[in-house]
Amino acid sequence: MSRPWPLAFLALSLACSSPPPASPPARLRFVRDSVEVKTLDRDALLRASPPVLVQGYDPYYGKEKRFRALPLRPLIVAAFGEARDDLHYVLRAQDGYTVPLPGKRLLEEGAHLAVEDMEVPGWQPIGPQQANPGPFYLVWSKPHQRELESHPRPWQLASVEIAAFEAVFPATDPGKEAPEGARRGYATYRELCVRCHAINRQGGRVGPELNVPQSIVEYRPAAQIKAYIRNPLQFRYGNMPPHPGLSEGDLDDLLSYFQTMSGRKQDPEAKR
Repeated sequence: MSRPWPLAFLALSLACSSPPPASPPARLRFVRDSVEVKTLDRDALLRASPPVLVQGYDPYYGKEKRFRALPLRPLIVAAFGEARDDLHYVLRAQDGYTVPLPGKRLLEEGAHLAVEDMEVPGWQPIGPQQANPGPFYLVWSKPHQRELESHPRPWQLASVEIAAFEAVFPATDPGKEAPEGARRGYATYRELCVRCHAINRQGGRVGPELNVPQSIVEYRPAAQIKAYIRNPLQFRYGNMPPHPGLSEGDLDDLLSYFQTMSGRKQDPEAKR
């Protein structure tokens, strides 16, 4: 929070300048099979799911945090008319972070949409880039929901979509004829990588595209790729988290997937 200015300066400033334009109201889009079914502003969200206090450890902040937050399930019902655990969802943030989640995970008890930081007016900055996580930040309230890999926390949430992974990201599939290791690597990519990294321009846009115009395996040696995935901070500071839980076999499978996809390039944005 900035240091307060003297009242005389504030009065002069207000007299000499026009008021800033009003910020557009915060809205959250709800999409089903690529068709927008509803857009709810902050007031409508508050009416659909009365706010509660969510307090607990936040892995991005690395400390206990308190948020005014809305239980997620009532919001899903208000938007889609139902909340089905057997469907798949895709959460998209303003910066391109894209999170596919099965309904069984997204709709489990504990998922909340934070709409206000109860400790810092206007939200405490978050992440390596010190971003403002508002207006909507997905948080989880249960102690076992702290792990980001299993319970992701997209901030600046822009939309919630009902759609199967295969329908949203068809160009990431290595095909049924792909080697078994590549299929296992694809499963890992779907679970951990697609949130930030696209394959064939489909997936998250926070991190680099991994397949076009060149595949990562075409310009980085395999040992370096595996070391970077396991601990990117030994190479450079950035947003990518370490993955110490991936075994050598898991990394080999990911490399097999990348290698397979290097022969299945699709680039709709390439210049003809």
